[in-house]
Amino acid sequence: MIKIALAGNPNCGKTMLFNELTGSNQYVGNWAGVTVEAKEGKLKGEQDVIIADLPGIYSLSPYTPEEVVARNYLVNEEPDVILNIIDGTNLERNLYLTTQLCEIGIPVIMAINMIDIVKRNGDIINLDEISEHFGCTCFEISALKGTGVKKCAKKAVELARTNKGIPPIHHSFDDRVESAIHFISALLPDGTDMLHKRYYATKIFERDELVSADFPDCGDIIKDVERYYDDDSESIIADQRYRYITSCIDECRIKSGKIPVSDKIDSIVTNKYLSLPIFAAIMFGVYYLSVTTLGGTLSELITDRIFGETGLSLVAENLLVSVNCAAWLTSLIVNGIIAGVGAVLSFVPQIIVLFIFLSFLEDCGYMSRIAFIMDKLFRKFGLSGKSFIPILVGTGCGVPGIMSSRTIENVNERRMTIITTTFIPCGAKLPVIALIASALFNGAWWVAPSAYFIGIVAIISSGIILKKTKIFSGDISPFVMELPSYHMPTFKSVARATWDRSWSYVKKAGTIILLASCAVWFLSSFGFYSGSFGMVQKMDNSILAYLGNRIDIIFEPLGFGTWQAAVATLLGLIAKEEIVGVFGVLYDNIGEGFTALSGYSFLIFNLLCAPCVAAMGAIRREMNSAKWTLFAIFYQCFFAYCTSLAIYQLALLFETGAFTISTVFAFIVLAAFIFMLLRKPAKQYIAKR
Repeated sequence: MIKIALAGNPNCGKTMLFNELTGSNQYVGNWAGVTVEAKEGKLKGEQDVIIADLPGIYSLSPYTPEEVVARNYLVNEEPDVILNIIDGTNLERNLYLTTQLCEIGIPVIMAINMIDIVKRNGDIINLDEISEHFGCTCFEISALKGTGVKKCAKKAVELARTNKGIPPIHHSFDDRVESAIHFISALLPDGTDMLHKRYYATKIFERDELVSADFPDCGDIIKDVERYYDDDSESIIADQRYRYITSCIDECRIKSGKIPVSDKIDSIVTNKYLSLPIFAAIMFGVYYLSVTTLGGTLSELITDRIFGETGLSLVAENLLVSVNCAAWLTSLIVNGIIAGVGAVLSFVPQIIVLFIFLSFLEDCGYMSRIAFIMDKLFRKFGLSGKSFIPILVGTGCGVPGIMSSRTIENVNERRMTIITTTFIPCGAKLPVIALIASALFNGAWWVAPSAYFIGIVAIISSGIILKKTKIFSGDISPFVMELPSYHMPTFKSVARATWDRSWSYVKKAGTIILLASCAVWFLSSFGFYSGSFGMVQKMDNSILAYLGNRIDIIFEPLGFGTWQAAVATLLGLIAKEEIVGVFGVLYDNIGEGFTALSGYSFLIFNLLCAPCVAAMGAIRREMNSAKWTLFAIFYQCFFAYCTSLAIYQLALLFETGAFTISTVFAFIVLAAFIFMLLRKPAKQYIAKR
């Protein structure tokens, strides 16, 4: 098998190129940190060629988890060819990694990506000059539009099959540095792979801990060079690389001198005063259009004509009765499967509209600006912009959002991010938001956007509270991010991202939700009555009602102390969509079980409490600790309960003047919340890794 590794800086277009070459549907976001582990796929039309999509890295010095993954793959797996993807709008930064890739000893092909944006800016890149300086074949490509991609891949396969082992020409450093590297290279054991000797010698000179420990001590040689340059060895190598890159750039690129369109847009959307209001307005518009207007209208059509009482339910019931189908089977199909799964599927249009907007914002480059903007805000509350990237990913699904926290080096900050990421509404929570908004608030414009911003407030307030405890205290991680150039997303890229996310929702409806709806129907249709077990006329006599009545008292202070709401909340831990499925089976009209205030309290609790089983599993994997996983789930449920309690009881007091023992607890919660926000931070605590 031939292995081709895609390597490049974060956000240079590797994953998009990977999808184009392999036909895969890996997640693509126009910000750094989307890929956190190596992913492999077969090149379309070539069954013996494997393409590996490596995490984005700035160098081969392992400062971050992504750099460790990429470096280990390149050095240990030894791919036949490295396809180095370079952002053509930022050559200087990207070529720094190229100088290191050329030293590994593996053939390299350079792909200058985003060439359409380069040309739009009026810049000119001389491919022949770059090829001559780095000893690599160089191509212009646009992964977004597919320009030059096949030609580049064909050359990589050809190089792997015909010229294995022929490395590119690595550049030379100053004479004194070169002498030291040659001397170190000569000291390497005879068994050292000759292909990698230059790489190992340079890393030893840089005092790279992961390499130096396995080779002879060369400290005296390095110290002599450091004294001469009056700098540390790693900085010396970095300076040498950038000097070489600068000399190349002068010969390889002609700048137009025009102000790029991206810079003009950023002067507005990242403005100190306008950035947050613009972000709030955009997200308000996204949720308003997805839930209340466009998406809501489409969902109503599906509900009324397909899954409504005069739609599929009536047709199925008439058909089953006409063939003398058993009453229990008719009830299962009509009241269980169609009512439960149909309730979930009726929200597919809203899901699709939401994901279209989110995919567009991610792909065009705006969402990366939000991470940059939110860094300033989050830093004041104990988190950094790196913590906002998992939140952005989590708007689609909490599982990849939680996994994206791997890019955060600080262990305390990573744990805080994992705990709070699922506060943001994911695609599975959107049907719950839409159901409450339409059934209890007559489709009020403010309900859906408020759910999103409640999630943001919950994350920020949790960051403040947790950061002030001993366990989570410490310095905030630095956040460095290159803002990608804006571009108009293609229909193909938006459609692919929307389809991938929406299809995941539909698959869950056809599997987990289907099974859960059947279980809910059985438990709500059968029970013990008059001393015997069988189908019951009233759900209040069912097994499900019996179980729900044992736990509904827990939620009574929150305003939804009915067994139906209690059951829906518990089954929501399997999949949040199942809340809607449960309501579809148990309620003819949810207005019978909720007031507007209790419904909103129910919504808040289920948005903030522990996520679905799949997300809890992701928390367990990323925490790598049962203790921390239990803490995360407990904190999420406790925070959700306290928030819902305070909002419901204080709003009820304001609305009706009712004052009960629950109102007292609501005031205690509010006072404790304010105290935790305002108290002084605890002394720094060093967490054990």
